[in-house]
Amino acid sequence: MARTFKRGGVHPPEEKQLTERKPIETLPLPKRVVIPMAQCLGAPAEPTVKPKDAVKTGQRIGEPKGFVSTPVHASVSGVVKKVDLFPTAAGARSLCVEIESDGKDEWVEGVDLAGGDVDFAKPDAFLPALTDAGLVGMGGAAFPTHVKLKPPKDVKVDTLILNGAECEPYLTADHRLMVEHAAEIATGLQILAAVLGVERTFVGIEDNKPDAVAAMRKALAGVLGVEVVVCRTRYPQGAEKQLIQSITNREVPPGKLPMHVGCVVQNVGTAFAAFEAVARRKPLVERVLTVSGRAIREPKNLRVRVGTPLGDIVAFCGGTTDGLRKLIFGGPMMGKALRYEDVPVVKSTSGILFFDRQEAATVEEFSCIRCGRCLEACPQGLVPCDLGDLAEHGLYDKLADAMDCVECGSCQYACPARRLLVHLLRLGKSEFRRLQKKG
Repeated sequence: MARTFKRGGVHPPEEKQLTERKPIETLPLPKRVVIPMAQCLGAPAEPTVKPKDAVKTGQRIGEPKGFVSTPVHASVSGVVKKVDLFPTAAGARSLCVEIESDGKDEWVEGVDLAGGDVDFAKPDAFLPALTDAGLVGMGGAAFPTHVKLKPPKDVKVDTLILNGAECEPYLTADHRLMVEHAAEIATGLQILAAVLGVERTFVGIEDNKPDAVAAMRKALAGVLGVEVVVCRTRYPQGAEKQLIQSITNREVPPGKLPMHVGCVVQNVGTAFAAFEAVARRKPLVERVLTVSGRAIREPKNLRVRVGTPLGDIVAFCGGTTDGLRKLIFGGPMMGKALRYEDVPVVKSTSGILFFDRQEAATVEEFSCIRCGRCLEACPQGLVPCDLGDLAEHGLYDKLADAMDCVECGSCQYACPARRLLVHLLRLGKSEFRRLQKKG
């Protein structure tokens, strides 16, 4: 029987049929890339190159600033044109390095693209390799991987969970990665487990991906201490706290992290990148993402270099239709809607969605009718309608409970009054943090 979390959740239309059977294609090498220095949930990297510098693919062009930071690498070979502020998917102009490709894709010395062997007799070399490769969480959060893999000494982690749920509608990049690269992901899982020193690992996959379940079970056959767990298709099954509860029956207390219940969760894309970092000495300079929605002419799953401008992707997918009404980086539930600009792909870009009028239909917001549906939908057991009221009235000091919100959007999806609850809760959390720092 498929496992699931205890409370809340919704089931929006999956809309995965547009790309779930489409193999991963590789986007042609872009003529230019714009690579942001801020690509992780931490301090931005500091540029180490200047205009007119020649660079090779995989070369460091940004050094991390502190422990919660990651290096940034060139994703093409060529010449640095600018180190300046550019528009990004974060919604603001950010410091980036612009590189004009020479078309050669000449890799920095030490990278072995044909490699595949991993020496598990030397696990102490794994964490430095992952750190140097600039790995971040590939599911969207972009938390530095090396930080997650090095919990405080007083915290005992005994379980690693690989997240293959991909519960967001439309997105199928993780699905295709598991089907097409199960062996590499399986090796990456073992690398991550070796770094943590755990003997118990799980792979969680929703039951709407039976081919991915079969592929991962075949790849992990005979590997001790690993179980591929089938989870019920239910949003937000892929949220860390919900996946932990589904698989281990452990519940992360309010204000705590997965490591406080002995768990670390990593995305399947991160496991694939871990394999490449250790076996091929390859930095994180490309990723698989989904391009979908009814306003893009040819929806696809693509392997794309970090820093690739949006326009290159649109052109490769046949362009947009005249009906384009909304552009979203990420999934429709937790992604960010942007105005149409030539912003670059980053390490955490899991999908780019192009919605037509029907998909992006606007609805009128009404006052709360006190129906309680948001309470039923919240997987964290919160009272979103009341928290939203507090934020709407500026009572930010009373929003301590909101800090346990995972911003999954289940409450807003379930609300018949169409209240913008996620916006209110994000605002409230931000202001509560500001007040805490202030005083």
